[in-house]
Amino acid sequence: RGPPRGGAAERRGAGRAVGGGAARFPGQRGLSELLQSSVGDEEPGEGEAAGGRREQRSPREGTVLLFPGQGSQFVGMGRGLLRYPGVRDMYRLAEKVLGYDLLSLCLEGPRAELDRTRHCQPAVFVASLAAVEKLNHLQPKVVESCVAAAGYSVGEFAALVFAGAMDFAEALCAVKVRAEAMQAAAEAVPSGMLSVIGRREANYKYACLEARRHCESLGIDSPVCEVSNYLFPDSRVIAGHIQALEFLQENASKFYFTRTKMLPVSGAFHTRLMEPAVEPLAEVLKSIEIQKPLICVYSNVDSKKYMHSKHIQKLLVKQLVSPVLWEQTMHSIYQRKQGMEFPYTYEVGPGKQLGAVLRKCNLKAWRQYSHVGVTEEEEAAET
Repeated sequence: RGPPRGGAAERRGAGRAVGGGAARFPGQRGLSELLQSSVGDEEPGEGEAAGGRREQRSPREGTVLLFPGQGSQFVGMGRGLLRYPGVRDMYRLAEKVLGYDLLSLCLEGPRAELDRTRHCQPAVFVASLAAVEKLNHLQPKVVESCVAAAGYSVGEFAALVFAGAMDFAEALCAVKVRAEAMQAAAEAVPSGMLSVIGRREANYKYACLEARRHCESLGIDSPVCEVSNYLFPDSRVIAGHIQALEFLQENASKFYFTRTKMLPVSGAFHTRLMEPAVEPLAEVLKSIEIQKPLICVYSNVDSKKYMHSKHIQKLLVKQLVSPVLWEQTMHSIYQRKQGMEFPYTYEVGPGKQLGAVLRKCNLKAWRQYSHVGVTEEEEAAET
């Protein structure tokens, strides 16, 4: 499925390697030229005359790329990407930035180390952009025709690198700081995340309020329990103190929850329990160059397009302590007038979770969905 192959797609040059030098993210060099004509409905940028707006593409001519987040990682990911041009160079550069052999950790584990927040976020970030290199090699027209991108949590950084807003090495440095700060914040308080599927009458705010009251009765000061991820209709992730989440599980029927499952993460991400991670991320983002994306990139915080560099810097920090509005983002990307065609969508990176969520949010859009795999087994299946 998807647009016909063809075209010569290269992506924007990534300027500076961390610590100086001229190392680049392979394949990133020509993105600027490719994407300049990708978006037709974007408002004119600063200093851009209204008359210079680009002609709008037919929806079927454009593509959308979705970048996964933490939780999609698994041991063995990346093995199916190593034969594509530039991918090994990406992992070599990642080793310099991170200070450890990310490729070996991804290929060989151990799983417990790969699953740690400080490791899995950089791992998913690099694997997703390496999957873009594969897509660019096999179907360059898909990359050339991209009109929009979105990333789930840490996936936003990969989406912004792809869209030319951030340098690969600098963005990876920010992801490293983010991941380490989030892990430290998670270890400070016994907390977690609970996946919930509820009936239509479920009142998530009320359930969280009751859980916080339960925590207060246990002597916990300022307990946290709130919706941290909006996935698809009737599905939420609730995050906060462990005692609150256990209370919700024990009283699931009272709150009209049909299914609850604790997620294998160490903390209450996207809640105010992540406030200790805000300053470290804010500081590193101030130190790197951020540009206006060359295509539409949608923010997790408000499900709207990023407008300029300061906007990106502000919302990437705010994202740490704000719920991920993924369901709302899917509506923003795929909103169409009756009868309009949907674009081809590619999930680039480990796992197919975003495709499964898209199917629940918009079945018609999902029918144009494909996954760009990161393992040898997926490679064999695709061919």
